[in-house]
Amino acid sequence: MSALVHIVDGDAASQAGIGRMLRACGYETKAYVSADEILNHRPDIESASCIVIDTLSPDKSIPDFVNLFSKAGLNLPVIFLTDQGDVRVGVRAIKAGAEDFFTKPVERDEFLDAIDRAISRHRLVNEHENWVRTGLARLGRLTKRERQVFDLVVRGKMNKQVAFTLGTTERTIKAHRHKVMEKMQVRSVVELVTCAERLGLLRPESP
Repeated sequence: MSALVHIVDGDAASQAGIGRMLRACGYETKAYVSADEILNHRPDIESASCIVIDTLSPDKSIPDFVNLFSKAGLNLPVIFLTDQGDVRVGVRAIKAGAEDFFTKPVERDEFLDAIDRAISRHRLVNEHENWVRTGLARLGRLTKRERQVFDLVVRGKMNKQVAFTLGTTERTIKAHRHKVMEKMQVRSVVELVTCAERLGLLRPESP
C-alpha cells in the first residue's frame, strides 16, 4: 500500500498543485480545507502517513496546530508550509513538534525529501508500537510463576539461583523457563533479555 499524505490547505489551487506533485511521485493523497476537517475525519494513524499543512500565520498558528493534533491523538508527522516566515519561525516550529517547515515557494526535491523522512519515521514508530503491543500481549499470557521466572532470568540469574529464590527445584525452573521462551516466542536468553529491554521492563535493582 502506498504511503498517504494528508494535505490541509484552504486554497483549492495550492491544494491541487501539491496533490498532483505528490501523486506523480507515487504517494496517495487526501485533501482537507482546514485542521478542523482533518480532525473530524480522524485519519488512520496505523498507516504510514504524514500531514502537510499550509498556514498563513506561522508564528502564531504552528504551536496551536501541533497542540491541537497531539491532544486529539493525531500523532502523525506534520510538515508546515507558509507564504511568510524566517529562520526563527522555522526553529520555533521544530521546537513545537513540527517535522519540518518550509517557506513558499518550496524547492521540490527538498520538500519531497522531507515527506520521505516523515513517512519513514512514522513507519518506524508504528512498527515499534506494534512490536510493543505484541510483546505485552505475550507477556500477559505468562502465569504468575512464569512471570517470576522471566523477571529473574532476564536479570542474568541462573536456573539454580532462580530455583533458590523461588523455593523450588532446578528441574521445575527449567520447565517454567521453557514455557516462558515458548510463550514469548524467543529462541535464546539473549533474545529474551532484548525483549525485556525493548518493553522497558529492565530497571536497576534496589540495593
